[in-house]
Amino acid sequence: MKTTRFLILPLVMSALFILVSAAPGSRETERIHSAANVIKEFSRMKESIPHDLISEYKGIVIVPRLLNAGFVVGGKRGRGVAMVKLDDGKWSDPVFITLTGGSVGLQIGVQSVDLVLVFRHKGVLTKVKNGDFTIGGDASAAAGPIGRSTSANTDYKLEAEVYSYSRSRGLFAGISINGSNLGIDKEANANFYGSGTSSQDIFSTAMSNSEAVRVLKEALENMQ
Repeated sequence: MKTTRFLILPLVMSALFILVSAAPGSRETERIHSAANVIKEFSRMKESIPHDLISEYKGIVIVPRLLNAGFVVGGKRGRGVAMVKLDDGKWSDPVFITLTGGSVGLQIGVQSVDLVLVFRHKGVLTKVKNGDFTIGGDASAAAGPIGRSTSANTDYKLEAEVYSYSRSRGLFAGISINGSNLGIDKEANANFYGSGTSSQDIFSTAMSNSEAVRVLKEALENMQ
């Protein structure tokens, strides 16, 4: 009898593990948690994204663990989330996105970075709809100012359409993203919000009761 119990228990645990792993939206929930952790890590850095930049700009893209690899011909691939500010100043629910790109030049090796893009106007993101756009073509990205506040740095007037920040192993890392393609991850959005939900629907609301979404929004609000 005891032997039978010992045999059944691992089978039951394995079945539960499979069910939990396959739960709808579980991978997307993990992606949101990763995005929140990226924002928290940036906040802890001595030279961080300026508070007034987050306060004044209207959109943000967060790509945890963007893979930047190359051997003469390089490539980038990452999955993240995009959010915009609503009319009341609160952040919208996150839209799931992908970032892909390539480059040619003298390069070798593999690098994993956490990438944050801060958008001056939210329309740049909301007009993507279910298509995509190219950074550098539809909107150019510049290396963002670093510091708790930009007021002490007269070189920056917060006029760029997109500011880019990338972090590797706790330090800021330079990475070119112009030429990269930002697309809507339709499958992930359907898994998390339900089929038929468009990116415009998600960008215009703050209705999700997900704990992961709440934590991400809280992390962003703490940066303002």
